[in-house]
Amino acid sequence: MSDIEMAKLDITHEVCPMTFVHTRLALDRLPAGGKLLVRLRGAGPLDNVSRSLKLLGHVVEEIQTETDGITHQLTVLKSPAS
Repeated sequence: MSDIEMAKLDITHEVCPMTFVHTRLALDRLPAGGKLLVRLRGAGPLDNVSRSLKLLGHVVEEIQTETDGITHQLTVLKSPAS
């Protein structure tokens, strides 16, 4: 991991579209270039959140699937332009 401190967000109990809303709000509180670890549950939220973040110019650096097979962790780098 780099020297950048990573904020964390657990939205495993949220459903779409609130998964993205909470993620967007968390990213808005970070400085440009900040990192956010998002923990979410299910294929739908994984696809929707990662796609929407990329459309806004953010970088999904890593996706990890937990041992249960349905909970995922996204490491997101906030766009420098944000």
